[in-house]
Amino acid sequence: MKKLFLGLAVTMSMVGYTHAAGVPQAGQAKSAVCAACHGAEGVSMVPTFPNLAGQHESYLAKQIREIRDGARVVPEMAGIVDHLSDQDIADIAAFYASKPKNLGQADPALVEKGRELYRAGDMAKGIPACTACHNPTGMGNALAAYPTVSGQHPTYAVTQLKKFATGERNNDPNAMMRTIAAKMSDAEMEAVASYLYGLH
Repeated sequence: MKKLFLGLAVTMSMVGYTHAAGVPQAGQAKSAVCAACHGAEGVSMVPTFPNLAGQHESYLAKQIREIRDGARVVPEMAGIVDHLSDQDIADIAAFYASKPKNLGQADPALVEKGRELYRAGDMAKGIPACTACHNPTGMGNALAAYPTVSGQHPTYAVTQLKKFATGERNNDPNAMMRTIAAKMSDAEMEAVASYLYGLH
C-alpha cells in the first residue's frame, strides 16, 4: 500500500512531457471525423464512447498520441488517428477541452457506495481514494495529465476499469490504475462509475 501511495506522489509531481500548444479553432475543423462517435461538441450519444468535452487538453493529447502510436489499443479508432500530426492532435485536444463538459445523473441506488469509494477508498482492500488523483469534484489534474472523470458515461468508465484490471489497457503511469482496478469488484466499479456520472 505504501508503494502505491508513493507511486501516486511521484507521478503527481511529474509534468510528464512537452506537447505542442493546441488551437481550438483549428481543432474544430480537424475534429469533424470525431463527431460521429463523440458528438460535435464532444458529448457522445452512445454510452460506450467517451465524452470528450471539458477533458484536459494534456490528457486528450496523450491518449490520442498513444492510440496513434500503438501504445493504447482501441480497435474502434483503428485508421482514424493514424494520419494525425502532433499539431493536429494538440488542436483537436484543445477544441474539446474548450467545450463545457457533460452533466449526468447518478443512479440513486449506487450513490452512497460510489461516494464512499471515490472519497475514502477501501483501506482494507488497498484501494486509495480516487480523489487523490482525480480531485474531489472529479476534475482530475491537468499538469499530471490525470483525466477529468465527472460526467463520463458509466458504461465507458466501467469498461476502462475492467480493461485496466485485466491489463488489456496498460498506458497508465506506474501501473497505478491497473493496480487499483484489479482490487475492485464489478459492483464497486459500477458504483464508482455511476457516482462519477453525476459528480459536478
